[in-house]
Formats: sequence, C-alpha cells, structure tokens
Amino acid sequence: MGRQTLHIDIAIIGGGIAGLWTLNQLRNRGYSAVLFEQEALGSYQTIGSQGMIHGGVKYALAGAWSGAAQTISAMPATWRRCLAGDGKVDLRGCRVLSEDFFIWSAATVQSRLSTLLASRLLRGQVTKAAPAEYPAALRSPDFHGQVYRLADLVLDVPSLVDTLASRQRDAIFAIDWAHAELLREDGRAALALADCTVRPEQLVLCAGAGNAALVAGLGSNRPAMQRRPLQQVLVRHEYPEPFYGHCIGARASPRLTISSHRDHRGRPVWYLGGDLSTGAAGEAPGQLVDRARRELAELLPWLDLGSTEWATLELDRAEPRQSAQRKPDGAFVGKLDGVGNARAAWPAKLTLCPDLADELERQLLAEHILPRHRPDLSALAALGHPPVATPYWDTLFR
Repeated sequence: MGRQTLHIDIAIIGGGIAGLWTLNQLRNRGYSAVLFEQEALGSYQTIGSQGMIHGGVKYALAGAWSGAAQTISAMPATWRRCLAGDGKVDLRGCRVLSEDFFIWSAATVQSRLSTLLASRLLRGQVTKAAPAEYPAALRSPDFHGQVYRLADLVLDVPSLVDTLASRQRDAIFAIDWAHAELLREDGRAALALADCTVRPEQLVLCAGAGNAALVAGLGSNRPAMQRRPLQQVLVRHEYPEPFYGHCIGARASPRLTISSHRDHRGRPVWYLGGDLSTGAAGEAPGQLVDRARRELAELLPWLDLGSTEWATLELDRAEPRQSAQRKPDGAFVGKLDGVGNARAAWPAKLTLCPDLADELERQLLAEHILPRHRPDLSALAALGHPPVATPYWDTLFR
C-alpha cells in the first residue's frame, strides 16, 4: 500500500488545555480537526497550573481596567456555562475544587487599601466576607486582616485535561518526532508521518514553549516567543482543611497565593505561588523553601500544618514576545511569517483558553475557512493515543 495523503480542516500540535479546548470547540463547530501530542496530555505548563479560573483581580489591584481586563473578567462565567454543559465546550464531569477564591490582607493600611481597590474595580465580582464565611485557615482570633470573596473558580487540572480529552479521544494522537516532521511546501505547512502526509487547511501550533522550535522548523521567525520563568513551592502536610486564597501585601500583585490539592493517596498538598514564585526562578530550591516557610509562619502563624514535606517546581510561562518582557494582556493567535496556512497560539493564562479558541475561530471565519473535509482518521490509528500527565504533587515527593 502506498503512502497516504490525509486532507483535513485543522491540525493542532500541542495537547495542553489550549490545544484540547481548541480541538473541542472546532469539532463542535463542524470542523474536521485532529490534535497531535508528543508526550502526555497536559505536560509541563498545563499540569503545573494551580487551576484558577480568575476574573482579573491582578488588573484591579494594579489600578487598571483595560479592555483586556474586561475580557478576562467574563471568563469565570464562560467556564461555568461550560461546566454546566451550556457553553461552546462541554466540561460536565470536570472536578471543581472550589467555587470561590479569597483575598485576605495582613493587618496593614497598604493591604487594606489594595483589597478595597479590588472590591471597587471588579464591579460586584468581589464581596466582603463575614467572619463566619472565612475559610477555616483564617478563622483564628489572632487574624486581624480583611477577607474578600472572589467570584472565581478552582478546577482540578488533571480532571480538566481528562474531560477535554475524553470528548474527542478518537481525534487525539501521539506523535514521535523521530519519525515525523513538519514540511513547508510552496509556502504551506504539512505534517509528514511514517505512513501518511497530513495536509491541513490550517495548522495551529499550541505547544506552549515548544512553539518556538515548531515555528523555526517551518523556516519562520514570527510570531516570536518569550519565556517568563518561575519557581513554585509545594508542601505536603497534615492540615485537613482546603484553602484557596491570595494574600495581598503592599504591592499590586499577590504576596502569596495558596491552592489546595490531594495526592493519589489523599494527602493534602498546598501549591504556593504569587510573588513568592515569580521572582524566584534563579533561587536555590532550599533557599526558596526556607522563604516559603517564613512566609507561612508570618502570614498564618496560628496554623499547625503538622509534619511537612517540601518541593519546588521550575516552570517556563511561554508567551508571545512583548517589549521589555511584559506580560501579555490576553490570548494570542498569529500567522506564521511566510507560511500561509499556519498559526501559533498562546493563551497567556489558563483562564483565557476559551478566548484563544474564539479568536482562532474569528480569524478562520474572516478568511472564509469553513468546514470542508471529512477525512477517514483510521490512517492515523497506528500512532496511538497519549495518556494524561501525572500531577506534580504525585511525582515531586518521595
């Protein structure tokens, strides 16, 4: 049997949340779309996420309310519709860790003003919590700060990846780049596999940090990518109550962010981010753990975590390049320079993955790229299907 050619509407490379969400949305819209992933679904940046679906608290704390902030403010409601089965992507069955996230402040004037600023700018999405509504970790007579409730969600990321993958399992394939390559022929991209050449109407690169090599592999240099490294801390402990919160200090960004998870044996793990992690990329892991211990002792001195184990995790946040390495304001989808049917995409934040898929769909419609092909995907069956990535709290501790 000779080499096969598979014509398809959309080929997606990268099986993180951005790629999986885009696959689901496009197939729900009638496009023939397939996704290729070289490792486990959700590897690296996705499985390293804290799972927060937030509505822009960081913009508000910085005193800005831009168009991008208004887009992100709508995201929790968008995700909730999908969780209920009423959105563009069906997330029914995905595990929700918490329906709320909290802001708490230390007992300082600066913290109180920052928290109040957030409550005013977020237009009803932040409400002041009564003491009876405080999360258990803050119900201490020694706590003298303020607590606000955010209309944000926290999702279990492995469950999210599995839910998105399960909806389109037959359109997700493993790819081994030792036996596959990207082709650029007459200014168009194709994908050569061992026994088949995939010729998509559009190739969408959703591989996070891997996008840089894929763009270069097609002989292009734009869109360019930037990396913003961070190092987060995980602590496995014995305190049974979950906690999801941002501690606000004197700065415009959260001093400490805590999300709660459980490992495969049900043991509680706190995942620590915020300012603790963003400036710590080059810090020795032992020094960062010591700093995390001090932060928890200072901010939650009444809390007994029991026996603890500590680990650190280095991650690269891959994004479209910005001047002066600024954080991008929103999801990005851009054409590859010199490749007529390829685009690179980065969501910038987990919460903006629906906006990324919407932006891609807008671009396709603007160019009159409509559902066209009805391929037989059995030609790809020999590739097999990738598994879901294992959470870091099950791999970093002994």
